[in-house]
Amino acid sequence: MHHHGHHSPGSQVSRKLIAAAIATILFVFAELTVGVYANSLALVGDAFHNFTDAIALGIALFAIHLERRPPTYEKSFGYQRAGILAAFINSGILIALTVFIFREAIVRFREPRPVNSFTMMITAAVAVVLNAAITIALRSDGRDDVNIRSAVLHMLGDAVSSAGIIVAAALIDITGSSRWDPAISIVIAALILWSSWGILKETINLLLEGTPASIDPAEVTRAIAAIDGVEGVHHLHIWALAPSRPALSCHLMVGDVPVRSTAHLLDELTTMLQERYRIVHSTVQFEFAECRDEDPHCVPVEREMNHRL
Repeated sequence: MHHHGHHSPGSQVSRKLIAAAIATILFVFAELTVGVYANSLALVGDAFHNFTDAIALGIALFAIHLERRPPTYEKSFGYQRAGILAAFINSGILIALTVFIFREAIVRFREPRPVNSFTMMITAAVAVVLNAAITIALRSDGRDDVNIRSAVLHMLGDAVSSAGIIVAAALIDITGSSRWDPAISIVIAALILWSSWGILKETINLLLEGTPASIDPAEVTRAIAAIDGVEGVHHLHIWALAPSRPALSCHLMVGDVPVRSTAHLLDELTTMLQERYRIVHSTVQFEFAECRDEDPHCVPVEREMNHRL
């Protein structure tokens, strides 16, 4: 038996992503030009980071478009997993970017170059405002969607990076040493690496059919077992069809009861899964038998616990 729900990011999210991508691309060209003029590795590195932000926003937008495509015979779940794949690509790009920044920063430490700190500061201040505004606009949409959340992390990372550039420019003015430029670049790269690693781990887990990090399978098992009429639970699997579409399949032992009596049990189960865990797709197989203690995959119901719950 199956139960399906429907949820996809709305057109409002798409409009936000389009506006953010256009603004980011325009700023990339401006920041890269100024970075070369000011001879600032931090600005050039931040411009590249901003460029990956634009790519991230574009990938996120494309993934949303794919997720809306209807299922086909070949792809019975449609393209819902495109968002997870997009987040994986985004995080991978960011991690690759840190390698370039680390390498260039080491070269700059060995051979310091003069930097126009005032130009750095003004450009970075504009970047902070732009990236912070985009981050705030998309933050709520990224809470339950790893695809959009990966794009938001790009923007948040760039806002922090730009703030670091302002600090570097101030320190260059105070100390007269241009080594603060590569020093802040290394800090920026470390922050990018840290923020991207979590997304990369989560997307790999989901692509390998792992349980979403926000769901505890043991807790779900106990919640199902607590439903009146369930004798046991086994073969429980929880994975993600899309960034915000967890799915579940399981076997329920219901004892020797008529088949028609399981309809209300299925309704109660699917409602509970949606309300508590936002599981929108569930496949349940009823077994008209009692749970045997020797079955290691079977979680028998403790009736006393049921009454307490």
